[in-house]
Amino acid sequence: MNKTLRHAVTLLLAGLVLVLGASAASADNGPIKLEVIGDGGHNVNVLATWKKNGQPVEEVVEATLTAKSADGRSFGPVQLMSASEGQNVYQPAEPLPNGEWSVTVTATKPSKARATTKVTAQDLQASPMAAAEALTRDRAAAAAADSEDSSGSLLKIGIIVLVAVLALGAFAVIMRRRGLYARR
Repeated sequence: MNKTLRHAVTLLLAGLVLVLGASAASADNGPIKLEVIGDGGHNVNVLATWKKNGQPVEEVVEATLTAKSADGRSFGPVQLMSASEGQNVYQPAEPLPNGEWSVTVTATKPSKARATTKVTAQDLQASPMAAAEALTRDRAAAAAADSEDSSGSLLKIGIIVLVAVLALGAFAVIMRRRGLYARR
């Protein structure tokens, strides 16, 4: 291979590495977003995503939960622990007592974040509709996250195709200048 062709191939490979590695590198910093959802029973699920791109936070999230009821009772602070439902899902170490609660989750790591929502804690047998509503909200949030992920994937594919077309064009120009495709 001649020197110019080697430089073109090296440049193409470096560009592809930068394009493919940029999303992973950019996801590891910046502010996070907390979504607090009651499960219809006595538990609270906290979903941690990167605010910038909506991707799940794969690092350990250090957060606490506090709650206040309308009748003046307080609960917490309780440390959140990673849940078995997913990598970026967290639950409090202790369940909420029965009642209407204003739940506040405060994260300190990987970045500071705070989210507050109203949650009803009750026995699951007493309210099957609340569990169904929580499940519907979870599915809607997952569907919204999936649609955001697919648009990001299409953008990446488009950029990769554009870089490949430009590299092939540069390769064709170099070969033509070298006279390999010229008629003799």
